[in-house]
Amino acid sequence: MKFSGFLRFAMFCFALTLAASGFAADTHKANFQVSESVQVNGTELAPGDYVAKWAGDGPDVQLNIYRNGTSVATVPAKLVQLDQKASFDASAVRNGSGGRQLSNLQFAGKKYSLEIGAGTGAAASAAVK
Repeated sequence: MKFSGFLRFAMFCFALTLAASGFAADTHKANFQVSESVQVNGTELAPGDYVAKWAGDGPDVQLNIYRNGTSVATVPAKLVQLDQKASFDASAVRNGSGGRQLSNLQFAGKKYSLEIGAGTGAAASAAVK
């Protein structure tokens, strides 16, 4: 009798785990680097390594940026499909009234990039990593 209760509990936990992993399947994650300080939605990102996470397949997504496991910025982004896989990681920066703004991320081996914030800006430069 006790074994039957344990088996039911185990099956419930297994089903719950499967359901949770189904929701997490739409979460995407990619690493990127910033070589110079840039602004993202009013937050300054210092040079270093970061992780970009977003849910869904776009085109409009909410981008969360993490450093050392801690969320440092959240910003709307647009998932842009590329014609071919990117051959290298890159972060693009535009100069705006608020200083240097992170405007785009592309990831090696992926057929998409993330356009961050609104507009493309007149002066954009790519920092290849």
